[in-house]
Amino acid sequence: MAKKLTYGVVGGGSWGTAIVKMLSENLSEIHWYMRNESAIEHLLEENHNPNYLSAVAFNPEQLRLTSNINELVKACDIVILAIPSAFFNNELQSLTISLADKIVFSAIKGIVPESHLIVSEHLHEKYQIPFDQIGVITGPCHAEEVALERLSYLTIACTDQSVAQEVASSLSSTYIFTKVSDDIIGTEYAAMLKNIYAIIVGIAHGLGYGDNFQSVLMSNAIREMKRFIKKVHRMKRNINRSAYLGDLLVTGYSVFSRNRMFGNMIGKGYTVKSAMMEMTMVAEGYYASKIAYEIGKENDSNLPMIDALYAILYQGKSAKKVMEKLTMKLD
Repeated sequence: MAKKLTYGVVGGGSWGTAIVKMLSENLSEIHWYMRNESAIEHLLEENHNPNYLSAVAFNPEQLRLTSNINELVKACDIVILAIPSAFFNNELQSLTISLADKIVFSAIKGIVPESHLIVSEHLHEKYQIPFDQIGVITGPCHAEEVALERLSYLTIACTDQSVAQEVASSLSSTYIFTKVSDDIIGTEYAAMLKNIYAIIVGIAHGLGYGDNFQSVLMSNAIREMKRFIKKVHRMKRNINRSAYLGDLLVTGYSVFSRNRMFGNMIGKGYTVKSAMMEMTMVAEGYYASKIAYEIGKENDSNLPMIDALYAILYQGKSAKKVMEKLTMKLD
């Protein structure tokens, strides 16, 4: 792409903050939408986000901060969405400027509850954005390790490979390696599903299961993920690549995984409501598990792990008893 493109990031959470940090390694100007005015004021005065990844220092001269989403969209060629899927619709309600002529990348790892669609499909249907102008940014990559500048890998997916390469180059640095892919649907479903499986691993840990059993869970999870994605979007892909298996592993095992943490609390006896209240960040897998369960039933899929989590989180069944039954269905 010959034209120098303008980037904007929507979202002031940990992942949005991490993406702005990555972009700041390469770009002289980044537009950044944060709905919290006090956070913007703090960032301008103290050079860091007061609520997320507060150790990351920014150069305010690079940032064009705004609490007006229309201002950001109007100014940018590429818009990166980094907000929890549960709040996606509310966050974009005030949008009056069309996204149809923008390149829009989703860094959201979940399903839009109101439409039951992954974000790329929702953007295409509701905002009339052509699929070759839609992309996905996925891991394996935790925001906390980006803040620490630990070596991490990103997969940038878009059907237009020149667009994917543009975004990949803008995010790359000495500590961020990037790969491009044309599987926007598969990588986005994988990013949603790995959160579900991380909750199950967390529940097992909370119930006292050891590493041996958790490895069995992860082995079954990648095969269940493969069956699920194949049902909803059949194309040639290697499920063992980093965007699928790698992202699943880091979310299932990492101490930074909020979904594993949420599951661990459920396994220890917390109710869903009490676990959510105690956490400061959203566990995307909670919302995704309900929709994944419904998609599985619609497609008559064999998804014992998703079925088990749905029974625990939405049917109020005993985590201990459900996990005992699940052990008999795994290999």
